[in-house]
Amino acid sequence: MKNVLDRPLRVLIVEDNPGDVRLIKEAFLDADGAIVTAVAKDGIEAVDYLFRRGAFENAWLPDLMMLDLNLPKKSGHEVLAAVKADGDLKNIPIIVFSSSAAPKDVTGAYGLGANCYVTKPADLDELFLAISWIDKFWLSSVRLPSEIAPDGLSDTCSDSALHP
Repeated sequence: MKNVLDRPLRVLIVEDNPGDVRLIKEAFLDADGAIVTAVAKDGIEAVDYLFRRGAFENAWLPDLMMLDLNLPKKSGHEVLAAVKADGDLKNIPIIVFSSSAAPKDVTGAYGLGANCYVTKPADLDELFLAISWIDKFWLSSVRLPSEIAPDGLSDTCSDSALHP
């Protein structure tokens, strides 16, 4: 199944490591679908982005979110809890993409409503393969809530509201 929206799929990457952000973006570029990304570099920025506060008042809501757990200022667990507790945001699918494979992190993330937990591979080829699987499943096969009710998402998106 392909994207049924008349726009690229929107992915919010919540990651504090610039190298990981670059690799994730490159991996998505290798994917076959039309994808745009925005980046939040810490937990507070992620929440401000999603609630469209401050510099992010014109930001689009993502169709999918990739969330690291080990973030500065506000943890990924806190971001996940805030998103899943909000009636307007709770249906955004969240993939926890973390270097942690600790059982408490995995069960904690699922307990807070994560839709998927992927341990970030250390090997570059495996990382690209993991992103390819994410693309094929979440962005090409699954029906996303935004495809069913796209009017619930803002179509106003200023490139200045996105991080490079």
